[in-house]
Amino acid sequence: MAGRPPPAQPRRRIPGAPFLAAPGTLFVVLFLLLPLCLMLRYSFNRFVPGDMMREALTGANYAKFLHDPFYQDVLGTTLWVSAVSTAICVVAGFPVAYYLARSAGPQLKPALMMAVALPLLMGNAVRSAAWMVMLGKNGVLAKLAAVTGIAADVNLMYTPTAVIVAMVSVLLPFMIITVQSSLENADRAIEEAAASLGAPPLRVLVRVVLPLCSPGLVAGAVLCFVLSMNAYATPVLIGGPKMHMMAPTVYDEIAKAMNWPFGAALAFILMAVTLILTVASNVVAQRHYRKWTG
Repeated sequence: MAGRPPPAQPRRRIPGAPFLAAPGTLFVVLFLLLPLCLMLRYSFNRFVPGDMMREALTGANYAKFLHDPFYQDVLGTTLWVSAVSTAICVVAGFPVAYYLARSAGPQLKPALMMAVALPLLMGNAVRSAAWMVMLGKNGVLAKLAAVTGIAADVNLMYTPTAVIVAMVSVLLPFMIITVQSSLENADRAIEEAAASLGAPPLRVLVRVVLPLCSPGLVAGAVLCFVLSMNAYATPVLIGGPKMHMMAPTVYDEIAKAMNWPFGAALAFILMAVTLILTVASNVVAQRHYRKWTG
């Protein structure tokens, strides 16, 4: 029958595919799943000062988190900082990604992509040290504010604002690269067709561009959120001893207090909250994407 699409061809099986996947699967099981299972078992043990840990099967460590407002505040601070940092990355990263995908010329684009990826070549500790120089009491921003007369004493170090600023500087390249890749794969002819039919630029952006790149936006936002939820170096160096977030708290319980059961319980609470929020955001995003494209 004319116009009928050809039947889908069955996928060709690659001989020995299970054996090709075996090394990677074995690596994940040995170096990721088994340590996680061991930590999960530790989280049900009992902490005894001087004896570190005794074999048990108790939920006291999880009950301690539920009944101690301090650790609930730590989780709340982590969620708030992560959500704000992710939102700033989405708002600030999309215009850059759109320019790179749609407007940057072939000569300029490689240089701009290198500039975006350049911060990823440095460790978090190095970037945090640079922000300490910028945000400290005698830092660049303080001196600039004093010279311009904006303020005589500026010290953003060891504040949630400083942590968010440093976190965004770490996460923004991930957002830009992810969204830019999604826009590169989107069909530009759809945008041009909408504009040729008289749609104003803002409507093209909202009704065409955002739905087309929504998978990249969601992927970039999830990546930024997960990384910020588990950040360690930035909260410790920029936030200082008064800024409590989950990853440094887990480290303190295990390495300093030697309370392995409670530290393991905190780690799994952090993992569970991150996983639940990630799955929920993906479900909501998929529903909106089907609504936009349906």
